[in-house]
Amino acid sequence: MVQKILAIQGNSFKKLNIITDTTYLLALEAQKRNYQIYWYETKDVSFLRSKLIANIHHIRFLENQKKYYKVLSKKKFELDKSKFILIRQNPPFNIDYITSTLFLDTIKNKVKIVNNPTSIRNISEKLFSINFKKLMPPTIFTNNLSEIKKFINTHKKIVLKPIHGYAGKDIIFINRSTKVKKIHKYIKKFNHIMVQKYLPGIKKGDKRVFIINGKVKGAISRIPSSNSILSNLSQGGKAVKTTLSSKEFKVSKQVAKVLIKNQIFFAGIDLVSGYLIGDINVTSPTGLPQFKKLAGINLGKYFWDELEKSK
Repeated sequence: MVQKILAIQGNSFKKLNIITDTTYLLALEAQKRNYQIYWYETKDVSFLRSKLIANIHHIRFLENQKKYYKVLSKKKFELDKSKFILIRQNPPFNIDYITSTLFLDTIKNKVKIVNNPTSIRNISEKLFSINFKKLMPPTIFTNNLSEIKKFINTHKKIVLKPIHGYAGKDIIFINRSTKVKKIHKYIKKFNHIMVQKYLPGIKKGDKRVFIINGKVKGAISRIPSSNSILSNLSQGGKAVKTTLSSKEFKVSKQVAKVLIKNQIFFAGIDLVSGYLIGDINVTSPTGLPQFKKLAGINLGKYFWDELEKSK
C-alpha cells in the first residue's frame, strides 16, 4: 500500500498550543484518514540535484495526552513525493517566508499545496484589501504625514496598522488630539501604513469568518478585553459563538469568490459592523478549534473533504 504523506511547513511542532492550534486540528483529522505527517521548518529545506529536499520529522500527534506528539523518525525527504503540503508557518511574512514560497513554486505542479505558494506571496494580507474598497470603511495606504492629517480631520478617530503586521501587533488608535510627533514616529518605523476610519463597533468585537475552497463556512466573534480595540485572541480577545448577518454573509461571499480565483483554498477574514477591515489571512489562518468548541462543528473534516475532492 502506497503511503499517503502530508508534509507540513510550520514553526516548531514542539511549541503548539493544542487547545487553540488550527494546524494540530487539521493534522489530527489527516491522521484519521491515514496520512503520515512529515513536519519541517523553512530552515530544513534545500534545492539539491534538481530536487526540493527537506529534513523532516515523521511525527504522530496524540490526543488527550500531556505529550501531544511522538517522533517516529527523522530523514531527508523529496517534498514532491507528498500527496499534500500545508503551509502553516506563522507570520511575519519575511524574506525567509518568501524564499520558502519560491522553493515550493518549483513543485506546485506536482503536488497540491495549500495555500498556493505563488498566491501567498502575491497576496499581502492587508494590501490585498484594495480589491474590496466598497466593502470596507474609509481606508488609505500611505507614508505621507499630510495625507494622514487630512484623513484625521475628515474622520476624527482613526486606526493605524502596519501593512505587514500580524496578530494585532502595533495597531494604534489616533484622534485629533494625538501629537503629530507620535504619527511621524510611527511612519518612520513602518513606512507605508494602513490608515482606517475607527469603527466604534469594535468594542463589541469583530467576526473571524472561515472560507474553505471558496465557500463561507462559519465564524466566531472575538471580543476585546476592556479598554482595548484589539480583538485578536493573541491580544487577550475572547472567542464567543456567533452567526453572520445577511450583509456579513454577502460581504464574505464576495471576498471568497475572489480568493478561490486566486487559488486560496483556506482563508480567514475579519469583519467589524459588517465591514471588511482589511485583514485577509492567507498565510496561516487560525480559529478552527475555537469554532469547533463553540459551534460543535469540526471544520477540519470539511477542510479535508474539500481538499481530497480537489486533488
